[in-house]
Amino acid sequence: MTASPETLERPVSLADRLAEQLRREIVDGRLTPGQQLPTEVQVARQFAVSRATVREAIGRLRHDGLVVTRQGAGAFVASAGEAASFRIDAPNLADRAELQAVIEFLSGVDSTAAALAAERRSATDLAAIRDALHGMERAMAEQGSGVEEDIAFHHAIVAASGNPLIRDFSRFLEARVRYFIRTARANTARLAPELAGAVHAEHERIYEAIAARDPAAAKAAAEAHLLGAAERLSTYLG
Repeated sequence: MTASPETLERPVSLADRLAEQLRREIVDGRLTPGQQLPTEVQVARQFAVSRATVREAIGRLRHDGLVVTRQGAGAFVASAGEAASFRIDAPNLADRAELQAVIEFLSGVDSTAAALAAERRSATDLAAIRDALHGMERAMAEQGSGVEEDIAFHHAIVAASGNPLIRDFSRFLEARVRYFIRTARANTARLAPELAGAVHAEHERIYEAIAARDPAAAKAAAEAHLLGAAERLSTYLG
């Protein structure tokens, strides 16, 4: 590994940036299958980050199937037989074609989760979704971004779907492609606060459909929310 601390800017998620740097070294062949990665301390020192950041970055690579960990031995580049068959690189959301691809991809996951939540949700599930919705209302009243509350809202819907594969895949998507919705929301709060009501109305329609046990309406509302987020992000990108 030849990069220096200067190669890493301080992004919103430093772990994602570090994971991408290590991923490039694996893909480029500078780290080869079966090779042991440097220790957490060595990586932390090389890239001037904390050990917690290194652990999070290694976790990203392990989730992608590029790295395996062996108890007491450390982390190793996965061999062909160990590597996962599917991975997603973080898209360039300034590219409208890539943004459209992300929307189409997420629409299938999020709309299915919302529809299943409408069918299967319990009273406890619905209360969790409602609490997150109210959290967004409070954030909006206090002129906050509501990003954390937004995340909690969508996590609660995924949990209510009752599908463990959707839950696990949603976690996989969280750090790789779903962040564009958070970016759109943060930009709305900062650059166009007058649109906050429209954003909240999108969430209310999803909640109302789930509360009414209407899968078709929940699916349509989730799709509309994604399209709205994409349109807002496109506006900010120019």
